[in-house]
Formats: sequence, C-alpha cells, structure tokens
Amino acid sequence: MCTPSTASQYRFSGHRCRRNRAVLVVGALLVALVGFADRGSAADLAPVKITTANGMTVVVLEQHFLPIVEVHALIRAGSAQDPPEKAGLANLTASLLDEGTITRSSKQLAEQIDFVGGSLEVKASEDFTTASARTLRKDVDLGFTLLADILLRPAFPKQEFERVRSQILGEIVSDNDDPSQVAMKAFNQLVFSHHPYRWPVYGTDDTLSKITLVDVQNFYSKEYLPNQTILTIVGDITMEQATALVQTHFGSWKKGVPPVRSIKKPAMIEKKTVQLIEKDLTQSTIMLGHGGISRTNPDFYAVTVMNHILGAGGFSSRLMDSIRDKQGLAYGIMSHYDARAMPGSFWINLQTKTETTNQAITGVLAEIKGLREAPVTDQELAEAKSFLMGSFPLRLDSTAKLAGVLAQVEFFGLGFEYFSQYPKWIERVTKEDVQRVAKQYLNPQHYALVVVGNLAKAKVRH
Repeated sequence: MCTPSTASQYRFSGHRCRRNRAVLVVGALLVALVGFADRGSAADLAPVKITTANGMTVVVLEQHFLPIVEVHALIRAGSAQDPPEKAGLANLTASLLDEGTITRSSKQLAEQIDFVGGSLEVKASEDFTTASARTLRKDVDLGFTLLADILLRPAFPKQEFERVRSQILGEIVSDNDDPSQVAMKAFNQLVFSHHPYRWPVYGTDDTLSKITLVDVQNFYSKEYLPNQTILTIVGDITMEQATALVQTHFGSWKKGVPPVRSIKKPAMIEKKTVQLIEKDLTQSTIMLGHGGISRTNPDFYAVTVMNHILGAGGFSSRLMDSIRDKQGLAYGIMSHYDARAMPGSFWINLQTKTETTNQAITGVLAEIKGLREAPVTDQELAEAKSFLMGSFPLRLDSTAKLAGVLAQVEFFGLGFEYFSQYPKWIERVTKEDVQRVAKQYLNPQHYALVVVGNLAKAKVRH
C-alpha cells in the first residue's frame, strides 16, 4: 500500500471486502512468490502508461519471471460518494458486480475462474473501488474476459441484491458485539462529523436498509466509466499483448461525463471530545486521536517516520515500550495514520484492564506530548528509517501487490518515480522534521476519545 498506516489490515478499520470464491493461482507459484522481490529492485520498475480512446488510463508493467498476470481496475468511486442517507451504496454496488452479468450467472463466473486456478475479487473502500482478476499467463484472455464482464455488463439480479444486502446487514449486527468495531465507528463519527468518512464503508443498518436496487443501478451508471478507471496490468505479458487485450475487452466501454465532486475536506476537531460506551467487559477498549493528513501532503514521509517511532513500529515504538513493557497496561498498542484522498485520521488503539483505563489514557497523551516537545534520538530515527526503507520491497513482492500499488500511485498522482524515490524520501527525514510534524499533526489537547467498557468501574476522568 501507499499509505503509512496498516489500517486496512485491521478488521475495525472500516474496510469491508466481499471476496469471490477465489483460488490463488497454484501452490507451487505461491512458494515462488517468496523470492519475487529478490529478482529486481523497486528502482528497476519501468511501468508504461497510455490512455485509451474511451479515456481509460492503462498502466502496464512487464514481469516475466513468473507465468502470472494480474489485471487490476481502480474506479474513482468509493463510499465518500455515498449519499449521507444511503451510506454503504458504493460497497453494495461493488459487492454485486460478480453476482451475475448479462452473459454469466454468479455460479458461472465462479466456476470459470476456479477452473483455471485464478481469482476474481472486488472491494470498495472510502476513495475508490477495485476489481481484479489473476490468472496464469495461458489463461490471461479469460481473466480479461471475466473482469470486463463484471465491470461492463453487471446484471444486478434482484434476488442477489436482497441476499447480499441481508448478508452485509448480518455483518453489521455482529460488529455491534465487537468492542473494537464499536469504538472505531464512534471515533469516526466524532472525527469526521458532517463528512462522508464518518460512515463505515459498508454503511449502517439504517442506511443500508434504505438502499434500493434502482439506487445501485444509478450509482453504477453514474460512477462506473472508463474515463473514471485506472487499469493496471502486471506480470508475464508484453505491452503489445496487453494493449490488444484492453482494446478487445474494454474498447466498447462507452466514455461518460465524470461526476462533479463537491465534497469538502473534513473539519478539524476544535476541542477535546469524549464518548463513553457502556459494555459489561473486563477490559476497556480505547481509541484516541484526531484528523490526519491526505496522501498527497508533502509531509507524508516525515509523518510516516514520526508515526513509526510513536506507535507503528511494533516493539520498537515508544507506545509499546511505555504502555506495554514498562507499565504493563496493554498486550498491544499501535498508532495509525490513515492517509486518504482527503485528510484521513490519526488514532491510537489499545485494550487495557478496566481499572487501568485512566492510567493508559494518561500514558498515551504523555507519549504524544513527549514526541512534540523534544527531538527523537539518533537511534530511534535510524531504526525507523532503516525499517521503512528495508520493508518497502515487501509491498511489491507479488503481481497482486504491484498492481494495487501502481493503481494507487496513479490515483494519487505520485508519479512512477515513487518506486525509486521512496527510500530516498524516507532517508532525507531529519530529527527536526520529525519534531516539526509531531508539533503540527499531533494534538494532545484537541482530540476524540472513545472508551468502550464497564464505565462504572473505569471511572474515566479524561
């Protein structure tokens, strides 16, 4: 991923993905993927970009050492485009793409991709929706065929609409028993008040129930356009083969008028805001944070290093050292910067014994203040930069990851120099940069605090 946080890896991050009955290409090739990153460095990547006659952006990256091809479509429409009263519309639309087309039933789609040991996946997020197909080189035409089918010719069967919507509603209900999910939803409501980011990608039981099949069809017609799409093709394929397949399978997709985007940036929190949620538990779930940065913020790389030192660096982070190791208040604690198209959020999450709730909150705020008030050590800076630069190739160690990162690099307008320059941008971060962005983007006075747990015993004072 291109973002500094690992939010998408957490179930309570708000991301919801309906995966098809995907079978990864073949077991032997999975083993081979372990050595993928060793075949070449990120600086050697040379993607080629073209724009088709219907306005679709196509990025091709030839990788010939494994007979796999990933075709990844990013559509510039996510839950941020949901009407407030119908949050979850983008996700429901995406979830229905592979539930039947005008030429294939959902069963036929699944059987055809499974037969060749490939995968077909669709996922909606806040800023965009992705759909991808992965096959062996010999089956690449089928991969293109099925991906084009679900993107250009979805049928949105009424029966599948009702079933999928009920399934998502069931997931929402189950989330209400998960204190981390409850805390995350409440936190987003506080941080993103009056902004689309305040809703989970999959919506709420109230908003999802209001969505009709006509709403889905209209959302698809308005948002799913070739000139709203970035198609990345990575793997054992030549540029000539890729462009021919794009023309064959996507050439008939009619260009449209891109929707006008009028969403304003989220407003910053102007004072401390606290929400306490009663649940009879032996632990308190705590989320503390505020608004963050966009992915295109020039301070992104300094913030990435700063956040690693604070809480994203695992056992080497200050939060883990203080809250877990020295005070014994939590098994795990992390900080996150979720950088999106518009400023996302910064948050710290942990679970602690009910009786130590206040101590844990005080400890978190102390670490935030400490990072703002004094420079980090030379060792902290060196270790953070070494980890971030050293782990960068792991984000690119498969065709699927490469295709996804390429699409986001294009979506955020980062330029293909991202692959060669990322380590250099990290290396340039100084101790002064870390303290500067800590002062600018961390606020121990104006923040949102959510505590889920036994409130009578926790006696939250903050």
